[in-house]
Amino acid sequence: MRAGRVDYLRLSITDRCNLRCTYCMPPEGVPPRTHDDILSYEELVAFARVAAQCGISKVRITGGEPLVRHGCAGFVGMLAQTEGVADISLTTNGLLLPRYADDLRRNGLRRVNVSIDSLEPGRYAAVSRGGRLRDALAGLDAAFAVGFDPVKLNVLLLEGVEDELDAFVALTRERAVHVRFIEFMPLDRRLVVDGRMVPAPHVLESLRARHVLEPVDGPYGHGPARYWAVPGAPGTIGFIAGVSEHFCESCNRLRLTADGRLRTCLFSGEETPVRHLIARPDELRRALEAAVSAKTYDRCSERLANHRAMSQIGG
Repeated sequence: MRAGRVDYLRLSITDRCNLRCTYCMPPEGVPPRTHDDILSYEELVAFARVAAQCGISKVRITGGEPLVRHGCAGFVGMLAQTEGVADISLTTNGLLLPRYADDLRRNGLRRVNVSIDSLEPGRYAAVSRGGRLRDALAGLDAAFAVGFDPVKLNVLLLEGVEDELDAFVALTRERAVHVRFIEFMPLDRRLVVDGRMVPAPHVLESLRARHVLEPVDGPYGHGPARYWAVPGAPGTIGFIAGVSEHFCESCNRLRLTADGRLRTCLFSGEETPVRHLIARPDELRRALEAAVSAKTYDRCSERLANHRAMSQIGG
């Protein structure tokens, strides 16, 4: 693997979710898988162990919604004991954080990203197909209560979000939350998302016309986001422009799907089955090195070829 280039692994532990967000999965959900179809926690840790030997130091747990899988906090503890894994984070919709945040923190989780696409209850319910905003905000409160740092709030830039920009800015004035506006990436062409894609540069221009914003360094693990802040605010506003401003050349990520397929690019449908190699670490190491050597960094979002919903990929 390229030294210092690919050091970040996203581990999907389930393709199931307790929401049905319009941009992530169809209303009926994804086809059900049996317990045996999904990698066990032991297999996931074994994969992470070999990946760490190849240079991976940061692991993010994803889904679907990772907290719907029983034992997620214990899995965090297993990862925390894995040599070479220096940082563990988690992406969640927040609904189950009030129940699990304390256990996750005690087992070694240090930071979370909470996805809340609207601060307006009706719009949140529409985008998530039935979710309750108050439950998501309770999850955000729980993240702060147990001391996760940083706490990032992911907001997908879909039509209608422009009416809520001031509310998100106000949130960064109230608490040390790092709001990240993320351009909608049409990864699965089978999903029809109502409304146009809202470009991140347009949103930034709109915000700067109404608020004083200063460019700032992002919080730890900021990745491709570019950050701004209202002077004196404890939080920040970030933008991830994966469509209008490609950042393929700086990509440092690998993804492992819950059913054991390795992906080197979020936008490409190419996957390498590796579950059968997990019990053979030397062969798995060679497979990882070969996959990274073949990884492209050339505006890959222009050649979308996915056949699975975002919840099946792991984001």
